Amino acid sequence: MPTLDLANAKPVVVPPATTEPRALPAKPSLVGQGRDELKAALASIGIEGREARMRVSQLWGWIYQRGARTFEEMSNVSKHLRQALAEAYTLDRPEVVAEQVSQDGTRKWLMRIPPSMAGEKWHEIETVYIPTRDRGTLCISSQVGCTLTCSFCHTGTQKLVRNLTAAEIVAQVIVARDHLGDWPGQVPPEGAFVPTDGGRFVTNIVFMGMGEPLYNVENVTGALMTLLDPDGLQFSKRRVTLSTSGVVPEIGRVGAETGVALAISLHAVRDDLRDELVPLNRKYPIAELLEACRAYPAASNARRITFEYVMLKGVNDSIDDARRLVRLLKGIPAKINLIPFNPWPGSRYECSDWEQIERFSEVVFEAGYSSPVRTPRGRDILAACGQLKSETERLRAKDKAALMSKAEQDAFRAMSMVD
Repeated sequence: MPTLDLANAKPVVVPPATTEPRALPAKPSLVGQGRDELKAALASIGIEGREARMRVSQLWGWIYQRGARTFEEMSNVSKHLRQALAEAYTLDRPEVVAEQVSQDGTRKWLMRIPPSMAGEKWHEIETVYIPTRDRGTLCISSQVGCTLTCSFCHTGTQKLVRNLTAAEIVAQVIVARDHLGDWPGQVPPEGAFVPTDGGRFVTNIVFMGMGEPLYNVENVTGALMTLLDPDGLQFSKRRVTLSTSGVVPEIGRVGAETGVALAISLHAVRDDLRDELVPLNRKYPIAELLEACRAYPAASNARRITFEYVMLKGVNDSIDDARRLVRLLKGIPAKINLIPFNPWPGSRYECSDWEQIERFSEVVFEAGYSSPVRTPRGRDILAACGQLKSETERLRAKDKAALMSKAEQDAFRAMSMVD
């Protein structure tokens, strides 16, 4: 794989995190919105009934097939309607605070999104693009911070601030395609490493960024409906993977409603160890998690569930662990991704020795399971698995309470108690 010449690359300047509240955007953006939301937006400016259905289809095509940045570009929309839309709405994307490019071509964007209420800080999330010769995988976030506290994961050291909306999840894909030149008639930036097969540059989506997707299941499901829409962004179910640490009650539901591929952050074969590595295991232990996997509607021998297993030296990488893993997954259409641990500042873990990873992989492979060792990507820009973390901090409880209505306070308390 070719590498980029970082010595001649444009320097990346990361401004300090926002410490003072900024005003909310004057007008809402339609980018990332679903069909129902677009219909409501049109109704607010007097477009309803049969005309609204036609106009939704037009907006849908311009936003998700052509990447329009202004309403003025929409040549098949009347001038009067373009003007009315521009007065009430925008096509603004999340603000890109910084773009970092790894030596291996991986790109990481730090994006800033508006707060959910006036007086709150703007929030920051990270999105990562991982290219190879024949595919470009976009790793997107579902929460600001994370509700989980997995001990080996850098993202888990950042407290949950809030869930991302469906529109904010979809907007990460729009931003990535903007920056890669991945719209009709556009070209990638000079020196960018993208697939060379003549197709799109973002071919695959993985929900493996910041946050636990199934603790934001309503918004994640809504986002998936937009991503999978055959008249819009047109991603195949086979090319979208949702990764969860094991929120058992939601696994079957998301499989039935979306049909996307499933990945499980397993990382241990004993409950006592997984309790430490993935504390969610105390609520949904391994046996319950694997039973939900066996019943996953979208799983088959052709569409296997991926089990992610981070290799931690002297912790979970013994040959006995490998044999137990094989026994645990019996009867599940599965493949096992072995992930060399990606270090981050302050972590107490080390990556397993390469020879031990190979021995572990051989045991799994000989039992009939695919067991690729995931090549670490973007380590030099902290973009690899488990390394994402933004600078957004949780508001103090009394400050947040002062900004919230009673209903919003009740919703926030419920979300905070999930863990």
